[in-house]
Amino acid sequence: MKPVQPPATLDKVQELNLDPAVYGTFAEIGAGQETANWFFRASGSAGMVAKSISAYDMTMSDAIYGHTDRYVSSQRLTAMLDHEFGILVERLGPKRGDSTNFFSFCNTVRARGWKDTAECHGWLGIRFQRKPGDPPSEIVLHVRLLDTRNVDQMEALGVLGVNLIHATFRTRGHLRHFVEALTDNIGPGRIEVDLLRFGGHGYEQFDNRLCALQLVESALTDATLFLPDGQVVQPAETLYKRPVLLLRGSFDPVTNLHLEMLEQSSDVFQKALLPEDQGKELELCEITMQNLLRGSELDPVDFLDRADALQALGKTVLVSRFAEFHRLAAFLNRCTNKPVGIVLSIGLLNELFKAKWSENLAGGLLESFGRLFKSGLSLYVFPWANRRNHELVTAETFIAPIEQRHLYQHFLENGMIRSVPCPHPDLLAYTSRDVQHLISEGDPAWRDLVPEAAQEIALRHGRPRSDG
Repeated sequence: MKPVQPPATLDKVQELNLDPAVYGTFAEIGAGQETANWFFRASGSAGMVAKSISAYDMTMSDAIYGHTDRYVSSQRLTAMLDHEFGILVERLGPKRGDSTNFFSFCNTVRARGWKDTAECHGWLGIRFQRKPGDPPSEIVLHVRLLDTRNVDQMEALGVLGVNLIHATFRTRGHLRHFVEALTDNIGPGRIEVDLLRFGGHGYEQFDNRLCALQLVESALTDATLFLPDGQVVQPAETLYKRPVLLLRGSFDPVTNLHLEMLEQSSDVFQKALLPEDQGKELELCEITMQNLLRGSELDPVDFLDRADALQALGKTVLVSRFAEFHRLAAFLNRCTNKPVGIVLSIGLLNELFKAKWSENLAGGLLESFGRLFKSGLSLYVFPWANRRNHELVTAETFIAPIEQRHLYQHFLENGMIRSVPCPHPDLLAYTSRDVQHLISEGDPAWRDLVPEAAQEIALRHGRPRSDG
């Protein structure tokens, strides 16, 4: 468990300054040299700091690290780490390499400027040795700075840098403790860490999707994204200026119905796009934290099973804390200024009209829908089959609660809710829970309901009975 009261930032710095086995360099671009400054404020900094540098001018920065088109980017951070760690080991390795864990801490940050309203964010990283003489390991993170004043952003950034360095050498063996230590002594609502990845020596087999999951579970971010190849990416950078079509579900297991919903919705979605946006859309499969819990606990193996199945089908996966649709909409609209569509079933559409999803909003249901459709987002509604009378319910035939029927008709007539066809209504006969039951009973009929690429994972996850 994380300590109730973490060590003070200056105490962390003092401990590292007095550790003769840790020695390195600091290179910080943007928002001042706030991390290095902490180490100079404590006594014994000569035992920790080999060099501190800040190349603010672009020409000076390019002369040291090479030219780049984006100065606040993971590419620039990598160039900084390459240069600084290489020089450190080359120049000091012969003298003290047998007894020192060398490190280079770097960051490149866009903080609040004069009359500036753009988003403030940065990339931080540390390249280090786990033991003296080891090949380098690396930890990289992306942070959003949420304070409105530059001075506050600088202060938060400096503490975050100290936390990253301290956690690297003290708690990197325990992922939860490492992640939660990143926000020590930083008040809530000041930063968001939406990407964390480990690499290099000792992390060749490490699955960074677990970092993504831990960031969301520990509330350092509301959502994280990873590609079909398992690469964890920063959401805003990946979704930037791209139309997005998202299907939310439990995917436990992923079924042919899920793929049909995406395929049919994609056809409708593309027809609504401008010609210059067609072909650029990105499909996302979103799993909320609520759908990953087993009781009050999160099962990482279960998570990886579902992620593996979706990735085997070439899908990009979003993991989020967004129970409310309007919060999901706000996140997507922050990441892209292009059209956004959310795919859902009639069952979920019906849920949107329930008071529990807007009870924390002063404007109630109207405010919830206002936030949902604020930036032109549309809902793509897939039909549902009534199991008793086999009636097919579509977006057009759906009956909203009597108090909201005129409101629903307004959404439908203005394209805020769009109907999606279902060419294979037989798929509607089975839910994911039904498929789970078939697998557990050893009924081979489940194989007709799950895409072949995901069947091995579904079988392993479904844990069929031994007599099946």
